[in-house]
Amino acid sequence: MKKNLLTIVILALLLVNIVLTAIMMISVTSTNTRTAALVDTIATVMSLEVITDGSEEEEAATVSMADTEVVELGDSLTVPLVPDESGKQVYMVCDISLSLNKTHEDYETYSATLTTNVSVIKDCVSSVISSHTEDFCKNHRDELKAEILQAIQKLYGSDFIYAVSISEAKFG
Repeated sequence: MKKNLLTIVILALLLVNIVLTAIMMISVTSTNTRTAALVDTIATVMSLEVITDGSEEEEAATVSMADTEVVELGDSLTVPLVPDESGKQVYMVCDISLSLNKTHEDYETYSATLTTNVSVIKDCVSSVISSHTEDFCKNHRDELKAEILQAIQKLYGSDFIYAVSISEAKFG
C-alpha cells in the first residue's frame, strides 16, 4: 500500500512539474519574442546610423584587385604629433601605401610622375598626421586614412588614388 501511495505522489508531482514547465515556457516565449523584436529594431537603427554617403567606399569596393596598383611611399615616415596634455612630444612612425585605380582616366597621366613626387606626397601625409594627437591616430585610424586620402586627392585634383593604407604604425 505504501508503494502505491508513493507512486501516486510521484505521479502527482510529475503532473504538477509538467504544468508549471508549460506555463513557464509560454511566458518565456512571449517575452523572448518581444526582446527579439526590440533587438531587431535597435540593430536596424544602428545600421542606419552607420551608413554614410559612401561614395568613396563604393568606388573602393568596385575596383577589383586586378585593376589596382599599390604604390609604397618608400621608407617609414616619422611624424611628430600634437603634444599630449603633459606637453610630451610623441612621434608616429609608419609605412604609407596608396592604392591606384588602373582603369581611371587620370591613371596614365599621374602614375608616371607618382614616384618622382613621393616627397610632395609624404609632406601632404605628414601634415595631415601631425595635426592630430596620439589618441586620435590610435583610435580613429579609418578617419585618419580618409583625411589623408582626401588631402592627396585634392593635391592631384583627381580620385585615381582611391585608398590609403597605414601599416607598421608605432608611437613613441
